Amino acid sequence: MNSNKSIRFIVAVSACMSASAFAAGDPTSCGDVPGYGLLKAALVQAVADESSGLNNHMWATLVDRDGNVCAVAYSGVNRGAQWLGSRVISAQKANTGNAFSLDSSSSKNGSGQAAGLALSTANLFSAVQPGGSLYGLQHSNPVDTGIAYDGRSTTYGTNKDPLVGNKVGGVNVFGGGLGLYTVGHRLVGGVGVSGDTSCADHFIAWRVRHALGLDHMAATNTLPAVPGPASLFDNDPDHPDNIILDVTPNAAGGTGNSPSGFGHPACLNTGDPLTLPAVQG
Repeated sequence: MNSNKSIRFIVAVSACMSASAFAAGDPTSCGDVPGYGLLKAALVQAVADESSGLNNHMWATLVDRDGNVCAVAYSGVNRGAQWLGSRVISAQKANTGNAFSLDSSSSKNGSGQAAGLALSTANLFSAVQPGGSLYGLQHSNPVDTGIAYDGRSTTYGTNKDPLVGNKVGGVNVFGGGLGLYTVGHRLVGGVGVSGDTSCADHFIAWRVRHALGLDHMAATNTLPAVPGPASLFDNDPDHPDNIILDVTPNAAGGTGNSPSGFGHPACLNTGDPLTLPAVQG
């Protein structure tokens, strides 16, 4: 059994155990989201599989649907093997991917999104630039610095990271954050990855989500696909909330132009977004 299949098998078993805990009255919604061990394994494998960017080690964070941090991990040999500032950035990205994605439960009385709507942090870049339709979004929902830097540094990125169980908040508007969709296209939280170029962050976050089996967004016999900017505006139905690399330089200077309105600039040694694993049904 290869490593990705092993991770997905363990996730499936864990999900069954979590469902039992929920039925028994477990009050934490982290029961829908994998814990530290699974996140660590998925992150290490994703970093090994991805060759774009700077080839750095990474931080990753998982949050539940309410924004509570469920797990924090790093891929290197110790916490100093990654950019230290990326721990909190990964939590910001997880919070953002969760906070600005939707599932079909949003639809009622003619309003909302009938199949949901997935927005990655990479999809937000252009709209938040000066003059953009979401300018200022990046200044909303600030990080709680008391939570972000609490506790002993020796526990950061371990199963005792003090972020776990807390809402750190934050909004991040470049690549690396994604919503988590379980079976039935139900949104259960977000994943954030940081530590390299923002494009590589997105690629690795995508691989982590896929390895954890939390990318159930493709059409099935009974459910339509969960749409996102890439499937709606970039002809990429297999990767609905994928990074869209359509930003072109602005001849007048300043921020580049994105024809889709959801574009992200290319980075150093950017990979091909279409080579990422397709989402599953």
